Amino acid sequence: MTATQLTADTRMIAARTFILRRPTLLAAAVCLVSFAGFWMAQRASHVSMIDLMVYRAEGATVRNGGDLYDMRATYANLPTTYPPFAALMFMPLTWIGVGGMRAVATVANLGLLVALVHLSLRLTGRPVKLPAAAVTLAVAAVAVWCEPVWTTLRYGQINLLLAVLVLWDLTRRASHRWAGFGTGIAAGIKLTPALFAVLLALAGVALGWRRLRRGHSPWNPHLRRAAVAVVTFIGTVAMAAVALPHDSRRFWTEMLFAADRVGFGEDTANQSLRGIFARALHTGDPGSGWLLAAAAVGCAGLAVAVAALLAGDRLPYNVAWATVACAVTALLVSPISWSHHWVWGVPMVVLLATEALRRRDALWAAGTALTGALFCSFMLWLVPHGAGRFELGQNGGQMMLSAVYPVIGAAFLTVTGTVAFQAFRNDPRRRRRSTPVLSSRRSAAYDYVNR
Repeated sequence: MTATQLTADTRMIAARTFILRRPTLLAAAVCLVSFAGFWMAQRASHVSMIDLMVYRAEGATVRNGGDLYDMRATYANLPTTYPPFAALMFMPLTWIGVGGMRAVATVANLGLLVALVHLSLRLTGRPVKLPAAAVTLAVAAVAVWCEPVWTTLRYGQINLLLAVLVLWDLTRRASHRWAGFGTGIAAGIKLTPALFAVLLALAGVALGWRRLRRGHSPWNPHLRRAAVAVVTFIGTVAMAAVALPHDSRRFWTEMLFAADRVGFGEDTANQSLRGIFARALHTGDPGSGWLLAAAAVGCAGLAVAVAALLAGDRLPYNVAWATVACAVTALLVSPISWSHHWVWGVPMVVLLATEALRRRDALWAAGTALTGALFCSFMLWLVPHGAGRFELGQNGGQMMLSAVYPVIGAAFLTVTGTVAFQAFRNDPRRRRRSTPVLSSRRSAAYDYVNR
């Protein structure tokens, strides 16, 4: 071996040692390259960020004293669909130019993706042996390419913000004075996160009844967190009512019940039960069938989520199971759940991967890989689609492709129900154990009610 070859080998070994000893630096570099590639791909695709433009128009309408729910924006003539509180939050979008707004929104959403991954890992207590920052950045580098995240940034949507607000809440100490605040704000911006408050209330009632039977006060951290969320939500409604009385009255008396205002229910992008029923029945109005199905799935999903939450340390990562199950339930029963609303696929895959690592089971690993691949597949766009014009003529195979996220959601709820049931069934001390509440100061550890 020549001296030159020896020097080259020495340098390679030194470089590899440097990288292995600095996994966070390596992950940051990979994440930066991935995000840069993502940004360039979005620019090459000439993404419209059409929803961001609607948000900007809402903020401008509020500033100019216009009628929020008569407003139409962009070439697609899109209306306002969120509660009036959201329009108040969108006013800062009017302070800068459109180009600057689009850049800021993209950077903010990429930052929110990193936060979503961080909170998802925190919810499961991972990582154990690797630096948390390294794992967070590495996962974010991959997650940015999944369809819900891609489409969220393509439209300039707020899905990542809502998910981060909820997870920020559920990874805080249950005794924290602001626990529940994030969920209330998220519900004030868009109503569907309110289901998390329902989950907390149901779990709190169950725990309170158990405590009452033992002679203790029924008040518990679940109820407290739910109460903070409800009070915060009411605060958003009151703030909007004071600032926008006419718009508030119209929303709560008219627009709240106008589900078709959001878009075509049969559209392939609608990944909810209503979308499945509309495409299967070849009609834009699936009637009461989907309502009955939504009611059944809603009750079953909440029951599964509550059972997982109350399983405590008998079910590893019980808070994560309950949180994702509740999110999936909300997505399934909502009249409209566009594909980009399914950014909850990120914490879902993180949870399944964590469980696969804990079990060291090939079947769990395969299920995790399949779930992640489906979220990255973009397969729902392989069928004829476009503003409800083609969906009513889909055949059976096309319907299956355009139902990919609801199928994943139903499978996840089944798995959650199974592991929660096994947790209760396999614990010989289940009648004597206390029930935990939500997360402690450490990642996804648990606070316990010790009496």
